[in-house]
Amino acid sequence: MARKQINVVLLLGAILFSCAKPEPVVAQELRERVEFSVDGLFQGIYSEVLEQPLEVTYTVPCADGKASRTGLDFFEDSNIYTSDDDDYSNNVWDKGHLAPAAAFSCDRETIKKTFTYLNSALQHQSLNRGIWNRLEAVERGMAIWHDVNVKIEVIFDGNSQVLPSGATVPKAFRKTIVAGGKTIVFYFPNIDTSGTDWQDYIVKN
Repeated sequence: MARKQINVVLLLGAILFSCAKPEPVVAQELRERVEFSVDGLFQGIYSEVLEQPLEVTYTVPCADGKASRTGLDFFEDSNIYTSDDDDYSNNVWDKGHLAPAAAFSCDRETIKKTFTYLNSALQHQSLNRGIWNRLEAVERGMAIWHDVNVKIEVIFDGNSQVLPSGATVPKAFRKTIVAGGKTIVFYFPNIDTSGTDWQDYIVKN
């Protein structure tokens, strides 16, 4: 092969190598449970193995906040290996806030902090945009009169779907709301919930 041709091949190889996607973190380095707190606003546990939150807890700080979420999008965490945009591309899964943006709309900086992937779950778009969203509005209404404390547990099992992009889809969400001396527990399967009401998912004692 002529020297000029060799140089061209080497140049193309260098370009392709520099543009290649970095290798993912090897499995043995991923942590099953990592505790996190976002400026004391909300906290939880994240699984780097599943690339999903396992638990998020918060107290509703803004019953009637008006800060806009326009232009905000989710961002990755530099210290915890999370999901990313690829996991939510061309499928039915929304970037479901666990600590809801609307409940933290006190001001622009506060609402922005809810857009971490630590706070994002693969949630069926019907659930996220429907009864889950309506229940969050109920929480804010309750917060006018009471402290509203919420815990969300993200449920997985051996049959949980693993996306080609690497993240694992939750089977369900358990939400516990404590307010005014009362505790209400909900269990939402991560499916199309069209035609149902959030009250249908109250766990009976």
